[in-house]
Amino acid sequence: MTRLSELFQRKKERVLNVYCTAGYPELESTLPVMHALAAGGADIIELGMPYSDPLADGPVIQASGARALRNGMSIGKLFEQLASLRPALDVPVVLMGYLNPLLQYGFEAFCAKARACGVDGLIIPDIPLHAYEREYKAIVERHGLDFIFLVTPETSEARVRDLDAASSGFLYAVSSSSVTGSAKDFSPVEEYLARLEELRLRNPVLVGFGIHDKATFDAACRHARGAIIGSAYIRALYEPELIQEATATFLAGILREEKR
Repeated sequence: MTRLSELFQRKKERVLNVYCTAGYPELESTLPVMHALAAGGADIIELGMPYSDPLADGPVIQASGARALRNGMSIGKLFEQLASLRPALDVPVVLMGYLNPLLQYGFEAFCAKARACGVDGLIIPDIPLHAYEREYKAIVERHGLDFIFLVTPETSEARVRDLDAASSGFLYAVSSSSVTGSAKDFSPVEEYLARLEELRLRNPVLVGFGIHDKATFDAACRHARGAIIGSAYIRALYEPELIQEATATFLAGILREEKR
């Protein structure tokens, strides 16, 4: 059983996935941030690999990635940092990034190294379904990694089912056709999530984009297994020396009902 499948078998609701950028706010912040997230109650850590042309990322995450690149973050450096990840940290870790740097590193070499470091899954938004099934699926599965696809409110039911069938770990429901960090009225999102819920998909659904506080987290959890928070957490990390305190305060605000 994978760490992700074990998590979703054990925890039936309010699963919190928190995104952080590798190498932000400082180059060696990666593991301290991850440990702070685990200590604060995050169920999954989504670790962003900074890239110079991040198609789906909003300005906050783009800025964190640019800063991480200036700090000297690279895939090679990330794997050096993650070499001591396990067993010190036991929550599932998913790497989120874009295809071009992975191809430059070597896709199979990347998957092998990720697995050796204890990574559990991948989110690569710019790999289309047909390309994944033709070129990458066998490699991902050979190295025991989960692969998570994204769906949006505009994705047809048939396409949602295809992406669900190809995914493992969970299905990432983008709350709207915008970039990360977008503020919006959440009521249309709940209608969309209710439609997904009715499809009875094979994977648990986590909602991302626009989840930024307790109210939006709670709303997302009414129709999904949990939610993904990124930009709001990145904003809380602007002072490197306050990683532990800032993370604990941020997560307590999201999860305070469960902390009673």
